[in-house]
Amino acid sequence: MESFWEYLQNLTDAQSIISRGGFYLLLIVVFAETGLFFGFFLPGDYLLFMAGLLCSAGKVDVTISTLVFSLIGAGVLGNFAGYWFGYRTGPVLFNRNDSLFFKKRYVTLASEFYNKYGGMALILGRFFPIVRTFAPIFAGVVKVGIKRFSLYNFIGSVTWVCTFTLSGFFLGKKFPQLKDYLQYIVLGLIVVTTIPLIVAYVRKKIIESKEKN
Repeated sequence: MESFWEYLQNLTDAQSIISRGGFYLLLIVVFAETGLFFGFFLPGDYLLFMAGLLCSAGKVDVTISTLVFSLIGAGVLGNFAGYWFGYRTGPVLFNRNDSLFFKKRYVTLASEFYNKYGGMALILGRFFPIVRTFAPIFAGVVKVGIKRFSLYNFIGSVTWVCTFTLSGFFLGKKFPQLKDYLQYIVLGLIVVTTIPLIVAYVRKKIIESKEKN
């Protein structure tokens, strides 16, 4: 059991994923986090940033262009996998029991986000943990047109990957010493990407409280 939790910790650590698993594990993690319902706990945003940062230091064995295009492809395919899963399971997904790798409230969060922003949720949702994983699944549940979904999927993946990966790469080129402060960078990115979810949760609770009163 101890080795399992150690493996799980390594799986959620961006530097460990890149240094131990290399380029291909990086793509698999991005694919899983952008469409497989059990991938919500994976480190999407800071994994991309770290990949760009480590690429600038020569610690990723591919060029930055290969890295970016491959990550975009993994993100697009991950969303298609999520869409297909949601399309096949439909409303049954909302009745699924909670488990270690599935929480019904995450589907509800993604559905509310999608209902608020429509197709743009597939672009904006890329920048929010949990929503990033479940938005394409919900799009499949409500059977969004495949052409429309494909367009938002591609734009969202390009925007998300380029924002974080290229930011990490160019900052790493300009400030090479950043690689010595990886723990602080990861912590900062986790805080920044988690704040919107906390705000949304608090706002929802306030609205529900007002409705009850």
